[in-house]
Amino acid sequence: MATTSPTALKWWFAVAMRHLRETASLERSDAAQAIRGSVSAIAHIENGRSLPKPLELERLLTLYGVSHRIEAFLRLRERARKGKDWFADGEQHDFPEDFGLFLGMESSASQLEGWDANVVAGAFQTRRYAEATIRGAQPELNDDEVIKRVDLRMARQRMIFQEGEPPLVWRVMAATALEWEVGGKDVLREQLLYLADLADRPGIKIQVLPTTVGAHTGAEGTFTILSAPPELEDYPGCVYAETLVKPYYYEEVEQIRKYRNALSELRVKASKPEKTSTLFRQLAKDL
Repeated sequence: MATTSPTALKWWFAVAMRHLRETASLERSDAAQAIRGSVSAIAHIENGRSLPKPLELERLLTLYGVSHRIEAFLRLRERARKGKDWFADGEQHDFPEDFGLFLGMESSASQLEGWDANVVAGAFQTRRYAEATIRGAQPELNDDEVIKRVDLRMARQRMIFQEGEPPLVWRVMAATALEWEVGGKDVLREQLLYLADLADRPGIKIQVLPTTVGAHTGAEGTFTILSAPPELEDYPGCVYAETLVKPYYYEEVEQIRKYRNALSELRVKASKPEKTSTLFRQLAKDL
């Protein structure tokens, strides 16, 4: 899978260049000397504010002992410089500035896995369910802002499920998240039937965690694990978790491992993926 999002590529450059320098046991001052630049210039590269120039990239990779990867890095740099994110039209889509990184990484991920503690995942929502969810969670938004955010969720679904090579998608949902009558019974019924259709698609696995399991590893809240495609070496992907105030991106290997272990535990206790479609249809019928 070729990564096309410049947002995701620029962030990968930041993480990869920092990782390679640290692996080589070098300081930013050493890297700055190699490119005949400043420490702040290296900092800008490593925090994603700027891409290294081609000659700088060659010198840095040589310094870090990975000169054999120069051509691959240069190709990715060119793609990052010339590419355009599908969500780049600010007038068409409305979202918080720090959500752009998630959108870029979501469109590039080889796998999208996660846990939904309270509502159906945004990428799985019907239009009416999405509107009701956004209005309930953010009552301060005006109608125009709500519609733009709903449009964004629908566009995300097209990007994930309909365009290019779709990633593996695997979600575990809390049974209680399917009981909230978001938008009313008709809206919830429509949502459940849509989930049933999604669960029947190849490459999509959905499980439901029953309330009878008691305490579980998803108690801290909803999260998504985004796995990077193989071409992005030195980057293990990340975990995205939202709070009421701001989103968090966890990228350390140990942090990702903890979330992956938590998700594995939830999968063991949840319904079997092959039975989930029937479960959704029964829930819809019961409404």
